[in-house]
Amino acid sequence: MSHTVVLSDNKTVDPETQEEILEAAGADIEILGEKTEEALAEALQGADALITDAATPVTADVLAATDTLDVVGRAGIGVDNVDVSAADKHGITVVNVPDYCLDEVSTHALSLMLACARSVPRYDRATRAGEWDWKAGRPMFRVRGKTVGLAGFGGIARRLASKLRTFGADVLAYDPHVDAETMTDYGVEKVGFDGLLARSDYVSIHIPLFEETRGLFDADAFAAMKDEAIVVNTSRGGVIDEDALIEALESGDIGRAGLDVLEDEPPAEDNPLLSMDDAVVTPHTAWYSEESRRDLSRSVARDVAAVLQGEEPKNPVDPDTPWV
Repeated sequence: MSHTVVLSDNKTVDPETQEEILEAAGADIEILGEKTEEALAEALQGADALITDAATPVTADVLAATDTLDVVGRAGIGVDNVDVSAADKHGITVVNVPDYCLDEVSTHALSLMLACARSVPRYDRATRAGEWDWKAGRPMFRVRGKTVGLAGFGGIARRLASKLRTFGADVLAYDPHVDAETMTDYGVEKVGFDGLLARSDYVSIHIPLFEETRGLFDADAFAAMKDEAIVVNTSRGGVIDEDALIEALESGDIGRAGLDVLEDEPPAEDNPLLSMDDAVVTPHTAWYSEESRRDLSRSVARDVAAVLQGEEPKNPVDPDTPWV
């Protein structure tokens, strides 16, 4: 039986293997051009499967516009661009890759944290400008003995917690969907959100973007943090109120920020974060390694192929589980 798979993920490093997996399941591949709701709804007419990236809006309206779709494969961990409840309502299976890039993102979060703590970008810019001054990066503080708060305690945060222990940091975590016993197994103390803000020297954000988490880190949150606190975000830009973050950095409510994600990507040229000495910004690249790209394309293709062949996928997304 022939199937049609619409592909909107552009991270694939091993297209031959992905194609082989899908073609073995009797699938023909069609590439989505423009990543809009209208273009996607049109492309899904008669399609059996969709493999999507984070930038493609798989909304309730899109899903309602097709009566042939069996499976949506999210090439990544987060499913905030997919209306999972609407998919469930229409009998469409959603799969993702929950073990994707755990090492890459946790390492990148740690890298941003250390870059902020050790003033690496400041020193680099000063040295390139002809300065040779140890004071250019002041103030700096050690990591050992500091308290690191993890907002969210999924796979990435758990991997980061293990890495932080080697630096001698005390680790807290806020996650209403993970019990204290699980956190204790990782040497992490469970706290509420207010406790996380008040006690943490460094905060690393690892929560998905939903309405309940949009703008969670707002002006009140930054005001509740220590004046020298470092905030790192490798999850979704919308979890932070960006205007509030800029104001907090300018006013000294917090110390520094390391960001791999922003509210608007790419950012406007006049985004203040791009010119602030106290902000380090990378272009949503925490997920990236050659190995992660290869593993991702294979994993999502295998699960989509399984559904098309009437088999149980390895990584179905539970519509009743809000944080992953």
